[in-house]
Amino acid sequence: MHSDPESVRKSVRSYLTVFVLLMIFTVITVAVSRLHFGVPVAIGVALVIASIKGSMVAGVFMHLSYERKWIYGSLILTALGFLILMTVPSLTIRDNIGTPIHVAAPSAEHARH
Repeated sequence: MHSDPESVRKSVRSYLTVFVLLMIFTVITVAVSRLHFGVPVAIGVALVIASIKGSMVAGVFMHLSYERKWIYGSLILTALGFLILMTVPSLTIRDNIGTPIHVAAPSAEHARH
């Protein structure tokens, strides 16, 4: 970053903009928490809001918006990992892991032998 007055003003302006947007998204988070969504929808909405807020913090306050090439690479890897982690459990919904096995009681004919 440069230390000339114009770049400092630009940086302060971007910090204040992100601060105001974070406050707005915090109010949105509280407002959405008052709505009664189903669990999957509530988790989805919470993740979207948290992702937006986290992206603003990482991009401006952590100065990651200047490292575009590395950020996009790690973002793609993160998205790919997220998709894998969300897909694998959905593939195991129909298996029988964790369900109790019901063993039938032996019949009277088997008991005599």
